[in-house]
This record gives sequence, structure tokens and C-alpha cells, in this order.
Amino acid sequence: MTADQDRLSVRFWAVVPAAGRGSRMAEAMPKQYLPLAGVSVLHRALAPLEAEPRIAGIVLVVAPDDPFGNDYRPLTSKSLIVAHGGAQRCDSVGNGLRALEGEADEQDWVIVHDAARPCLHRDDLTGLIDTLCSHPCGGLLAAPVHDTLKRASSGGAVLETVDRAGLWRALTPQMFRYGLLRDALAMTKAAGRDVTDEAAAMELAGHAVQLVEGRPDNIKVTRSADLEQAEHIIAALGQ
Repeated sequence: MTADQDRLSVRFWAVVPAAGRGSRMAEAMPKQYLPLAGVSVLHRALAPLEAEPRIAGIVLVVAPDDPFGNDYRPLTSKSLIVAHGGAQRCDSVGNGLRALEGEADEQDWVIVHDAARPCLHRDDLTGLIDTLCSHPCGGLLAAPVHDTLKRASSGGAVLETVDRAGLWRALTPQMFRYGLLRDALAMTKAAGRDVTDEAAAMELAGHAVQLVEGRPDNIKVTRSADLEQAEHIIAALGQ
């Protein structure tokens, strides 16, 4: 199959893990359902995916006892599948991939995006797809590290200053071939390896993962102060 044929034949799917409890935020509900600029954090995270015409459908992965996620209604007519999450993020993403069995082909693309990242710029999503659509395995949005980095002890004392040359912050979305990502996550699970993102599983499986530079304001809401920052970012983006 030529590269042009590949681009025409494959489809794009989104998987959004939203089964986290947000333990670092003192809130009665998971952080992805907190209000942000008139809607929820989750609605903001899903909006660019719903607006991207190349994405055929979205899998929303929620906790089995989640009283909020099962009531989510998409903002567009795009296909939505609700799946149940697992103990770890990699388990939730794996369950999301299983929900696509019979729908996604081996070479289709899966775009995994954090439910707690409400500031994804649509141009970054477009750029990720355009850059990776002919790649053999895929890659992720990332931002170069510009701050001075310190390694600390458990007590907070500085152990060393870390060379930041060549270091990037991993962001989402992360975009990989369906079959390769499914197999990589299964391999890391069987090996008892704990991975915090899909790129790490692909790296452990021996794949060459591509970095695609994205906006550094694509922040993840993990603490209460992040909500205020996200409000300012969304207002500036005009999304």
C-alpha cells in the first residue's frame, strides 16, 4: 500500500480516558466534571475532537460507578461509545481499544486525549494528524522544556540540577496505529510494567515514537489552581 492509499483508507478514532478520581483536588466530583468556562472540563477536552471531521468516533472511558460520564451527550452527531475504565490509565485505554474491536482496522489511527486537558488548540490537533498520518507507528504532542530542572530528595532537598537539553514535556493527544498500540499495552501489562502514557508503552515495544511540537498551554488540570489558569487560556484561545 502506498502512502497516499494509506491516508485515504485508514480511519481515525479518539479514546478519552476519563475514569480518574482526581485525588489531588478536594472536590466532591472528579475533576473532569468540574465547571470550566460555562461547561465541564470534559466538554472542553472533547470539543476539538468532536470538531475534527477526520475522527470517525469517540470512545469515552469512565469508571464503572461513574454517575456523570454515562449521561454525557456529545456536542455533535459524531459516534460515541462509552466504555468502563480500569485500575490504571493503561487499563482504561486498553478497555477503550477493546471497545473498538470490530470497528477499527489494524492500521487505523487512535488518538488518545486526557479528559483533564481542556486547553487543546484545534490547530495542534490538526498538526498532529497531518504530521503523523503517514508515519509507521505514530507519536505525540510535546513541548520543549525551557525551565531549569532540579532533582530532589524525598525531603525536598536539591540533589542535582538536571540538564534540560533534549527534554520535552509529554502532552496529549497521542496518536498511534490501533493494532500496534493494542499490542504494546498488552505487552507492558503482561510484563508488569507501569506506564503513564501510551508513548511509553510504544517505546518499550521497540517503536520509534515521533515528537510533534505543541502549544505549552495545553495544560492538564490536576489541582484547583489549574482551573483558573485554564479559564484564562480558553479565553485567550477563543474556543
